[in-house]
Amino acid sequence: MTESPFDVGMKVRKEVLGSEYVERALARTTEFDADFQRFITEGAWGSVWARPDLDRRTRSLVTIAILAALGCEELAVHIRASRNTGVDPHEIAEVLMHVAVYAGVPAANAAFAVAKKEFDQAANISTEEEPTKARQEEI
Repeated sequence: MTESPFDVGMKVRKEVLGSEYVERALARTTEFDADFQRFITEGAWGSVWARPDLDRRTRSLVTIAILAALGCEELAVHIRASRNTGVDPHEIAEVLMHVAVYAGVPAANAAFAVAKKEFDQAANISTEEEPTKARQEEI
């Protein structure tokens, strides 16, 4: 039997963003946004992210570029998630340079600030022996 778009989407979403992040997002779902959560799980994750012609690493870089160009707060989530798709910080810097040319220096400047903050937090977490519960909630 074929998996539903929702099931495929949930699997991909958890693999890219991390199970803990997705579970926290789902736990915050209310009646107000339940349909939206289903829509993004099926449409973005179960359809577009699950397509075979681009690998997740490439999709991650494209997503970072688009979110940076648009100035979306979701950029931080995808910078964190890029570790799960095999992207390294140097590649993100190259993508943000591209954003500077095609979407503008202010957009790239803001995105570099978000990326630096995420990389600093990741470095601090990896050097701590046992992250505090508060720090874990941020990730």
